[in-house]
Amino acid sequence: MLKLVVFYEKPFCAANAKQKQILRSSGCTLIERNLLEHGLDADALRSFMGDTKVADWFNPAAPAIKNGEIVPETLDEEAALELLMGNPILIRRPLMVIGSEKLCGFDADKVSQVLECSVEPMAHINCMEKGCLQRRAE
Repeated sequence: MLKLVVFYEKPFCAANAKQKQILRSSGCTLIERNLLEHGLDADALRSFMGDTKVADWFNPAAPAIKNGEIVPETLDEEAALELLMGNPILIRRPLMVIGSEKLCGFDADKVSQVLECSVEPMAHINCMEKGCLQRRAE
């Protein structure tokens, strides 16, 4: 059975690179998309968030989140979507489409459930140490 995953990532992100490796080793074929240039409208972006809390839509490592400039817990859906559409670096990544399922973030248990196979858990990667902000060849 072909396991096709549309994978919206931040290019050159060490965590996204590891997540893609995990998916490929689980037999998935990936269609990679640049999350920073995603081309999604607000409704399409919202569809990835499901019933998760608004704060969980945000990448906690984004500079504006880390420095307290944006506090996701204080936002309603409309304000959150406006921020995410205007600054995609704030979006928790990856966004994935697997069959009819849309996922925000890499939760190995949820991905395993959707793929109907065991997926390796994601080890914590400090993207700042791994050079995610630098452009380099993969």
